[in-house]
Amino acid sequence: MTVQSQPTDTAAATGLKLDAYLPYRLSVASNAVSGLIARAYEDRFALTIPQWRLICVLAEDGGLTQGAIVARTGMDKVTVSRAAQGLFKRRLLERSDHHADGRSHVVALTLEGTRLHAEIAPLALAYEAALISGLAPDEVLLLKRLLNRLQSAANALAGDGAPTHRSR
Repeated sequence: MTVQSQPTDTAAATGLKLDAYLPYRLSVASNAVSGLIARAYEDRFALTIPQWRLICVLAEDGGLTQGAIVARTGMDKVTVSRAAQGLFKRRLLERSDHHADGRSHVVALTLEGTRLHAEIAPLALAYEAALISGLAPDEVLLLKRLLNRLQSAANALAGDGAPTHRSR
């Protein structure tokens, strides 16, 4: 005898449908894109996504403290630290003393790290082009604007606290 589970009335009562829930859809889409690209970075360059993000940020911004990297990437301190350690071991990053704060260090790309970024960047751009190839240019611009607005709204909610449930 087979037992089939029945949908609960809870989902119907709350109106929450996971496939229509925007935070879920964003997460699934992000995981799909990151997973695709991560395989390419891992296979060809032995890099994790956090390591690649760290390389990109340093290629764009120059030397930064780990605190600045955390703020710029949205990655947590542990993730940034682990990514940096792996890149230090490969001699793709270098560390120097912070001129204003003796307790802090500035992390920067080495020449080899800069070369690796130059090699990977065209691949990253090719993946992006393939992903957005079905979108019109104005749709891409709209998507980027909407993502920025969603990120700003999430940051504002995180700072002010999430909406609370109010009893009637």
